[in-house]
Amino acid sequence: MAKSIKKTETFQIEAPDAADVALVGDFTDWQKNPVLMSRQKNGVWKASVRLDPGEHEYRFLVDGQWRNDNSCPLTRPNPYGETNSVRHVAP
Repeated sequence: MAKSIKKTETFQIEAPDAADVALVGDFTDWQKNPVLMSRQKNGVWKASVRLDPGEHEYRFLVDGQWRNDNSCPLTRPNPYGETNSVRHVAP
């Protein structure tokens, strides 16, 4: 069986006044293994993650508050009455 090849995906969110931003999703076991994001000089926070092909649900934690990726058009309802952003990674 062929092994799927992970792709590097870059996530970003504009949060110039934030002190701490993390990327969480199905690929981090949500809050168990958050990906800490790096603040750029322009106030945008970025992180790159290697993901398997397919769909991945995620959100940002900005100073402890859940935020969606406003640049992501695809969302899916979550069990908490909100939505998760969905990133499609091509094979």
